[in-house]
Amino acid sequence: MTQPDEQPPKRTFTPDFLTELFRNPLDAGYADAAARKLREGEPTGVRKRVSTAALTVTCVALGFLLVMAYKQTVADEPSRSTVRAELIEQVQNRRETTSKLQDQADQLAEEVSALRESGLSDDEIQKLRDTEAATGLAMVRGSGAKITVGDGPTPINPVTGERNLVARVKDSDLQLATNALWSLGAEAISINGQRLTATSTIRQAGEAILVDLRPVTTPYEVVAIGPDDLAKDFQASYAGRFFDQLSAKYGMSFSAREAKDVQLDAATELKLRVAQPSTPPPVPSSLPSGPASSPVEPSSSSSEGGR
Repeated sequence: MTQPDEQPPKRTFTPDFLTELFRNPLDAGYADAAARKLREGEPTGVRKRVSTAALTVTCVALGFLLVMAYKQTVADEPSRSTVRAELIEQVQNRRETTSKLQDQADQLAEEVSALRESGLSDDEIQKLRDTEAATGLAMVRGSGAKITVGDGPTPINPVTGERNLVARVKDSDLQLATNALWSLGAEAISINGQRLTATSTIRQAGEAILVDLRPVTTPYEVVAIGPDDLAKDFQASYAGRFFDQLSAKYGMSFSAREAKDVQLDAATELKLRVAQPSTPPPVPSSLPSGPASSPVEPSSSSSEGGR
């Protein structure tokens, strides 16, 4: 005897959370509270007095806490203002001290330079000045090119709130610009007034760019002294085409124009690691003849420390 085929159970789907939320926006407890209030009416008698007293005590306690917090804030304000004023005064004093020390260092450097040049000939002085200008130790003046690069728009992501930093100038961009200028014959370069030397560094620190540990900000002006066609050669070089693409794609500003009679200050805090004379000292071809020129052999008494 065969059993009739049983029908499979009907599948039911539970609505998801968002659907249920929009379908029943109010919790069931609110409906129960409203129905109980409609059924029982407003509290009267002892219940009403107790609820009113509890509400009054709560409001008084909150007001007391707010008054105490306000008094504490007002009481602490003079001390914070005093500390802030003291910090500002210390910063100003340190700046004045630093300025005085810098002036003293400049004066001593001028005295050292004058004493050094007093013992050199005119040709040696001119050679020394040319070397200082080439290494960045002296101020230089001349014509060349001025390359200006600036950040593009940095929109904010509406979802994450982060800024899009793709259109910002990076340290590698400034490195590319300076290396291109050096290769095109530049004799001296500065970035926003910071003179570059053989030991200069261009590094990224977060969103800031440091040139020899000194921060520079957009727009970045790379001024170079060199050949007359330095600006045109830079525009036609790989670096110029690269900055043109950045300007067209990300909205970054870029210009390369000729600079006439510009002055680049000397580099600051240039530290020498290795130094050696440019020419070896002269070696005499022969020793003069005579008893005084013969090597002196130490006697037994002198080697033993006697007289």
